[in-house]
Amino acid sequence: MQANPDSVDGSPLAGQSLHADHWLAIEADADFQRLVSSKRRFIIPATVFFVVYYFALPVLVGYFPRLMETNVLGKINLAYLFALSQFFVAWIIAFLYVRKSSSFDRMAAEFVKKVGGTEE
Repeated sequence: MQANPDSVDGSPLAGQSLHADHWLAIEADADFQRLVSSKRRFIIPATVFFVVYYFALPVLVGYFPRLMETNVLGKINLAYLFALSQFFVAWIIAFLYVRKSSSFDRMAAEFVKKVGGTEE
């Protein structure tokens, strides 16, 4: 079976021919814009937060080495705890995204039905 270059393979719209004017109509649709906007409101702040948090460790170690050398638990210093906390922050962000993504999935499924796709 030959793939249609205008179809969306692997999605509920697979096999349907979508030309440029269809894509423009989908992009202009208020429900699609609401879905994209909702995802951006979560993803962009979460990404910015994590990048700032991630790079805070080398910045703090570089500019405030005495503070980061402060022992907190025996020989474990603040820098080690901060580095360990980055794993937990990543897991928390992933958990929050998984919870929030169910609403994204619901919005996407409703939109696919609206544009005539079939739900798998």
